[in-house]
Amino acid sequence: MRSHGLYRGAAAAVAARRMRNILGCVLGREGWMWRNHEVKLLNTSSGGDTVKIGDVTYKLKTPRNPELVPVKHLSDSLPQMMAQHLRWIMQKDLLGQDVFLIGPPGPLRRSIAMQYLELTKREVEYVALSRDTTETDLKQRREIRSGTAFYIDQCAVRAATQGRVLVLEGLEKAERNVLPVLNNLLENREMQLEDGRFLMAAERYDKLLQEHTKEELDSWKIVRVSEDFRVIALGLPVPKYKGNPLDPPLRSRFQARDIYYLPFKDQLELLYTAGPNIPAERVSQLLSLATTLCSQESSSLGLPDFPMDNLLPVLHVLNTFPMLSSQQLVQRLYPYNSILGKEGRSAVEGVLSRFELLDGRRQAAPATVTSVSMTKDLEGRANVTLSVADRNVSFQVPAGTKEPRPPNSSPSFISTPSHSQLLSEMMQSHMVKDICLIGAKGCGKSVLAREFGEMLGYSIEPVMLYQDMTARDLLQQRYTLPNGDTAWRLSPLVTAAIEGKLLLLDGIHRVNLGTLAVLSRLLHDRELDLYDGTRLLRWDRYQTIKEELQFSDEQLQERSIFPIHPSFRVLALAEPPVVGAGSSSSRGQQWLGPELLTMFLYHTVSPLGKAEEMDLLQGLTPNVPQEAAEQLLHLTHSLRNTNDPTAQSLASSLSTRQLLRICRRLSLYPEESVAHAVNKACLSRFLPSLARACLEKSLSNCSIQEAPEPTENTQDYSCTVKDGVLTIGSVSAPVYNPSEKMKVPDVLFYDNPQHMMVMENMLKDFLLGEHLLLMGNQGVGKNKIVDRFLHLLNRPREYLQLHRDTTVQTLTLQPSVRDGIITYEDSPLVKAVKMGHILVIDEADKAPTNVTCILKTLVESREMILADGRRIVSDPREAKDRPNAIVMHPDFRMLVLANRPGFPFLGNDFFGSLGDIFSCHAVDNPKPQAELAMLKQYGPDVPDATLQKLVAAFGELRSMADQGTITYPYSTREVVNIVKHLQKFPGEGLANVVRNVFDFDSYNKDMREVLIEALHKHGIPIGAKTSSVKLAKELPLPEVKMTGYWTTNQSGNARRKLLCPTETHTIDIKGPVFLRVQSYPCNRQESRALSFSEEKAHWQIPMNEVNIICDVTTKDGTQTTNTIIQNSQVTVYVATCNPVSLFSMKEHGETIQVMELYDVFPRTISGVWQPFVTVAPLGSPLDGQVVLHEEQSNTVLHLDLVTGAVRRLTLSPDSDQPTTGTSNWWRSKEQQGAHKMCRDFAHKNWLLFYKEDSNQLEVLDVLEGRVHSISLPINLKSVFLVAEDRWLLLESNTNRKFLLTKPMHMAAENTGVCQLHSISEDPVSSGHGAGSVEVSVPQMLSSEQLPNENLSAALDQRIVSPNRVLADTASFARVVVGFPDLMSPNEVYSFQRPVDLSDMKSSRTGAQMFLKGGLHSSAVKQQNCVSLLSANQMVRALPPNKVPLKEIYPKDITPPMTAAYLEVTDLNSKKVKYIPVPRSMSVSPYTNWVSKVSESDVLMAPLRSGGVVTVDMGGYVRLWETGLDTLQRSLMEWRNMIGSEDGRPLQITIERESNLDVTAPKHGKIDPNNAPHVGGNQWAGGTGGRDTAGLGGKGGPYRLDAGHKVYQVSQAEKDAVPEDVRRAAREMAEKAFKERLKEIDMSEYDAATYERFSTAVRRQVQSLRIILDSLQAKGKERQWLKNQALGELDDAKIIDGLAGEKAIYKRRGEHDPEPGSPQQKPKRLRVLADVSGSMYRFNGVDSRLERSMEAVCMVMEALESYEDKFKYDIVGHSGDGYDIELVRADKVPKNNKQRLKVLKTMHAHAQFCMSGDYTLEGTAASIKELAQEEADEHFVVVLSDANLERYGIRPERFAQVLTSDPQVNAFAIFIGSLGDQAERLQKTLPAGRSFVAMDTKHIPQILQQIFTSTMLSSA
Repeated sequence: MRSHGLYRGAAAAVAARRMRNILGCVLGREGWMWRNHEVKLLNTSSGGDTVKIGDVTYKLKTPRNPELVPVKHLSDSLPQMMAQHLRWIMQKDLLGQDVFLIGPPGPLRRSIAMQYLELTKREVEYVALSRDTTETDLKQRREIRSGTAFYIDQCAVRAATQGRVLVLEGLEKAERNVLPVLNNLLENREMQLEDGRFLMAAERYDKLLQEHTKEELDSWKIVRVSEDFRVIALGLPVPKYKGNPLDPPLRSRFQARDIYYLPFKDQLELLYTAGPNIPAERVSQLLSLATTLCSQESSSLGLPDFPMDNLLPVLHVLNTFPMLSSQQLVQRLYPYNSILGKEGRSAVEGVLSRFELLDGRRQAAPATVTSVSMTKDLEGRANVTLSVADRNVSFQVPAGTKEPRPPNSSPSFISTPSHSQLLSEMMQSHMVKDICLIGAKGCGKSVLAREFGEMLGYSIEPVMLYQDMTARDLLQQRYTLPNGDTAWRLSPLVTAAIEGKLLLLDGIHRVNLGTLAVLSRLLHDRELDLYDGTRLLRWDRYQTIKEELQFSDEQLQERSIFPIHPSFRVLALAEPPVVGAGSSSSRGQQWLGPELLTMFLYHTVSPLGKAEEMDLLQGLTPNVPQEAAEQLLHLTHSLRNTNDPTAQSLASSLSTRQLLRICRRLSLYPEESVAHAVNKACLSRFLPSLARACLEKSLSNCSIQEAPEPTENTQDYSCTVKDGVLTIGSVSAPVYNPSEKMKVPDVLFYDNPQHMMVMENMLKDFLLGEHLLLMGNQGVGKNKIVDRFLHLLNRPREYLQLHRDTTVQTLTLQPSVRDGIITYEDSPLVKAVKMGHILVIDEADKAPTNVTCILKTLVESREMILADGRRIVSDPREAKDRPNAIVMHPDFRMLVLANRPGFPFLGNDFFGSLGDIFSCHAVDNPKPQAELAMLKQYGPDVPDATLQKLVAAFGELRSMADQGTITYPYSTREVVNIVKHLQKFPGEGLANVVRNVFDFDSYNKDMREVLIEALHKHGIPIGAKTSSVKLAKELPLPEVKMTGYWTTNQSGNARRKLLCPTETHTIDIKGPVFLRVQSYPCNRQESRALSFSEEKAHWQIPMNEVNIICDVTTKDGTQTTNTIIQNSQVTVYVATCNPVSLFSMKEHGETIQVMELYDVFPRTISGVWQPFVTVAPLGSPLDGQVVLHEEQSNTVLHLDLVTGAVRRLTLSPDSDQPTTGTSNWWRSKEQQGAHKMCRDFAHKNWLLFYKEDSNQLEVLDVLEGRVHSISLPINLKSVFLVAEDRWLLLESNTNRKFLLTKPMHMAAENTGVCQLHSISEDPVSSGHGAGSVEVSVPQMLSSEQLPNENLSAALDQRIVSPNRVLADTASFARVVVGFPDLMSPNEVYSFQRPVDLSDMKSSRTGAQMFLKGGLHSSAVKQQNCVSLLSANQMVRALPPNKVPLKEIYPKDITPPMTAAYLEVTDLNSKKVKYIPVPRSMSVSPYTNWVSKVSESDVLMAPLRSGGVVTVDMGGYVRLWETGLDTLQRSLMEWRNMIGSEDGRPLQITIERESNLDVTAPKHGKIDPNNAPHVGGNQWAGGTGGRDTAGLGGKGGPYRLDAGHKVYQVSQAEKDAVPEDVRRAAREMAEKAFKERLKEIDMSEYDAATYERFSTAVRRQVQSLRIILDSLQAKGKERQWLKNQALGELDDAKIIDGLAGEKAIYKRRGEHDPEPGSPQQKPKRLRVLADVSGSMYRFNGVDSRLERSMEAVCMVMEALESYEDKFKYDIVGHSGDGYDIELVRADKVPKNNKQRLKVLKTMHAHAQFCMSGDYTLEGTAASIKELAQEEADEHFVVVLSDANLERYGIRPERFAQVLTSDPQVNAFAIFIGSLGDQAERLQKTLPAGRSFVAMDTKHIPQILQQIFTSTMLSSA
């Protein structure tokens, strides 16, 4: 039947024959019953002591140490192949040659060697070589016995002298310099030992014996090498596997034999025996699969070898569980989904389907563990019953010594279907072999392992593995006995093996393969040889030896032979291998290679399903709000299921562990938002910008709303300690009562709301029992916060600072030697654990992550093993059984501080590797408000203005650092230092002190420009001179004259006193309509950066160029009831009329609010209807609301800028005249009077409307919603609201003045009370008739009066009286004293102009000249004249032609081009000055319309603070300071900021207590005439000399002002470089430039062209190159090389040093790359630039082609000379196709000429190509092409202006293309197109992958962002 079975498997046999190497796998332990008759069985005759294999015989000798002979390796029958191997070894043995068995990984080679030794009864010395093996491990090691160092022979020497066989396993693991030690021993059997002995070959020794006695030879220290000594080396072929290649001299000394797997047939029979219940077909299919995957072809595909040896154990499982699917089993043997990339997986699945093994498609049979019970008869076994697919199967497995716990009975373990399935599968594997669990971090591996161990009654021994762990750390460490002797201590791993525990190896993905190799024998054979000569044997082998040799356990233990407990098992935990990562990349390596595959059976812990995870969260945190948990899971799973690496990395921060932490917190604080928790867990504040965008998008997709930040000071964050309870914000905790008070930190800390919020958050987590991690940039106060936090809690702290040399040892113990005995000092960590202190770990990101990861066991399992053998345990009960346990104090906590990952800190990614075991808090610089409050406490005497400037400037620098424009993140620490300096030395200027921070950057030109620009923008005058004050020249005013009287006639004469009837009706309100209020950032620039002038600040309004500004007005901020009365800001409103829109901004605000009203005012044919709008801001309680009035259509709108509501107010019911259509408007435009609005009392919420030439006044009361119409007996020209109840009216043709008085409150009843009084104007001498006085037409009349002192100053007489200030064209200003309240004649005082303004010709500037004709047709709408009563000034904006320029500017100076001049008439100082307003950048093309608005290009409104605001036609807003007092104050502050550098040399004076006089600078003679002296070193009170006292000189002792104009010897002059030197330098540079051009033959014109592109991106190039350099430097960072003969003492080797070894030092050096690790390949980048016709066509609009050319230029320049790191090419796409080659990867442009050629090609192509769009195809093709190339990482960046919709491309399709290949990171930059299309596009495209550059200026910045956040993150 069996043979029949063989034929049935014939198909498989054919398949196997097809492979050239039909070799098979390992021999089973049990042997096999049935034999194939064709095999010639070997002939073993032991008659007489000889062994015969075939024709080779070997004579046996009796071993001296029989316990060292291997047993139970031979099985009852051997396959033919094995016999042949043994025969060959015997031949070599007889020849006296050493052999090398080479072959694939697995236990087969070792097994053959051991079988041979068992057959020939030879003693064995076995060494597993690892990368930590040194020559002392092979030859001799020193040990100290009672104070003396002895040499103890090691394996090689023992084997040579005793005649044993030395088995060396793993030659490829040992470092190169170790094995040559054996060269001579192998070749000539000679070796010189350290202790002076010399090993000599047997025959030479015997010759010498014939001539000399043995004593003589002994005295010469010559030792005989036994003739039976042989070496059997076992190794892997190195080019195929990882490792060091064999040294040629060593290789030549061995005879090699290839030990491949057993032949197919032998193997098959072996497997049939193992699985009698399995259909033969299935067995042969599995074997065929294995053989195929071990073939040459599969390894050339990069598939690791299939672990043949494990087929046998798996068949045992299959035998018990025939219902398992084969695919599941294959996954356990060969977890191809985890270790292979896409191609590899499909290849494996292809093979599986070929052999019909893809049966795992059907649902895996659900399995659960139903019961576990101890077996009665056998100790250390348990009966397990699994229910699989509704059948119960019972089987036996090894078990621990404790009582097993029934499944699912632990409160902390919530069973889910997938976990119980996994546990039952683990049980199956546990039956036969050790297991390894693979799963992402935080997915519950450790919990599962715990549960598994407890179910089986195991004691669990966790061992945390770390990267630089050595074989010694794994097995045995040296220590000293109390008497100073050296001894070896067993590691926990070994004790676990002896005691039969479950060994948890946590993190085998971290350990180096060469170190793990030490364990392979333990895992395969359960045998182990230790450093001190101890041997651990498999239980049954130990028993056999015991029986055969009749030894007792004690005797065997004297010979140091111990059994390994039969129930000992290893459970390894690992994170999934990174597929396709080179070993170099920091993201981890592909650790799961062929060798490790043979050691374990693998189970993957898959991430939980949504429903299961929900059960888990609710089971462990029962009170968590349901909705929150659902949102969390929705987000997490949506992130986990994408194949975008960015999203995956975010998902890893949201592991199950982190979700549980979030839920625990939410269940206690349900009011917190989920978004906050997620952002905190992912530390979104410090994510690269792309990842952050991705997270935000995912959050909004999952509709998780970010709760709005609580506005400043809503919650009073205070901290109080009351009755032993600390309260921060809303959280309270008891204050601790420590035993060691001196360890509680105490720190200077100024409370501010933001840090309080952080501390409140910390306290919440602290109370939940979490360990905290604080991340932040440098200098944001992490240490301060932590110290303050502990101080408040009264907790003692221990402090550890990590650095790059921190090792695991230094974290835990510090070894030192006392009296020859090694003792260990506890590190702060151990002290904190013992005492229950708080451990603060600072700079955690500086230490290598492989060191810090040992904190994980401490946090997670609360256990840790120390170097001296003690261990930290959390459970006091456990500590009782263990002699050297330290119980973790319940109060112990860790607070870890780290900088954020990434550039410029370049620390290790602590957050990435350990973030999810801590509760993370991002600490940021305080918000401006909080920072200001804090700085005030540091510098109480520093002026507020200075602090505000600092806060603003640093805020801007920080946001630039976040965007990546600058690299260094400026922090609060720097500002605090500046403020401290200013507090102590107030005389030093801010501009000087900030240099303390910025001088670091003074040599980096680009950086310096960015900084200076930012500082100047916020008015920090860095680089300004005190002398650069540019104030306008003052001219004297004419004398004030009294020019006449105004008399209000109110005698009983009825003709003069007219009553005016009034009617009242409610307003008709239409609306509201809601319009969008957009905010734009306001780029406010302080104007006093480099020089001091009247202009304070300026910014640009975001308006388009055709728009026309038609009104500006201001509104004082109201004092809010806030406790802190802030300088409430003035709001500036600007209205435009083409299209009509309203802009509002705060004086110091960050944003500009815009409401566009073109939907409300339909635009008729352009220029036909020219709307003109005025604005009236309303007062409290209607703050933030305005009334907008359009003059021609008399439209009145009420706008609410907060909500965007627009209401239309209809004033008079009859005002809508349907008959006048548009046609009417422009026909009679000039004849028709315009409607006007008077807004002087808008802050009182009433407005007055009238129409020119009509007799109606309409008063609108906004609050009551009523209109009062007043009918007048006269026709109006204009109305001035002189007071709330008195209005001055002008009659329209005669310009006669009338005063209308009205009662304060109009009620409907008492109508008819408005009275009209005519005003007669009389000249001074009232005798001559009234006609002679010229009637003045006021342009402006103030509605308030001048303060009395100002009035007195203006008129030069003490006077108290009501008054009004009036302006007209004939005078600078007029004051009407007594008007309007006194009825007696009011005197009019005037400052007359020499020429009336209206007589001057009004010539418009520039482009408007040719419109002269149309100009005078109508008066301008805006008078531009305001009075500043508090400053006693009148300010007008005049066009340049009405300004006496000749008086202002000297003859030889041409006046600057200006938009206008501000004429400031100061009535206090009786001066007038003209301040030039710079020209606007752009002016609307509608010049005719513009000219009607105002006669100069500027509109003006008053500011409360004694100044005005102007807006020019280009939309530039400027704030001016005109008041003298405020100007003087500002100048003082400005000078203080620069610092008073009087150019005197500093003197160093040493005060001596003696009367000796020091010669000193002198006072100088005093000139009796006080004539000005300039220079000359003799007169006191001179200006600008030296050594004498005076102003502005060099080196006088002090300043002495004699009242003359100061001549400053300028600082520049003092420091100046002579001109000829400067010229020489300049010429040299020019010459070099020209030579360079000649060299690459480039014309100067070309050079200039190129320069245009290059300078545009210079900054980005620079910052990219800085990052590249620093990454390169980081990659080149040197590592510690251990086992050196010189260097620094390695702590781990102290004992070896005591014992006198040499190689106990470590030093820094370049690490050679891991042997066999793949070469580091460059990163591959392709830029796909759009060179289509539309780029050329729209270049004029937004210069998109040029920007793209700049971007390409940036790529070429930034990557120049990094060709080894980055391989890039640039390809164009246009209507001509998508592969227009611009730069080839192998031929990148080397100099400017070649680069310019590329740019020219782009330009030319775009000009002449066909139209059409190939963005999609181009992207797809590039991604495909790049994916095929070998590279470390692949990037494609697509630049396109694709109007995707126009070409009918669905954005979803584009999204699909971008993410089509997970290996290629593709990014798209779209040049913002029409409307909001770009934004819509971005919504559909994957986050972090697509960018929309609305402004083409951003393209290079976006490109830089992509570079920094992806390519460079892992370089």
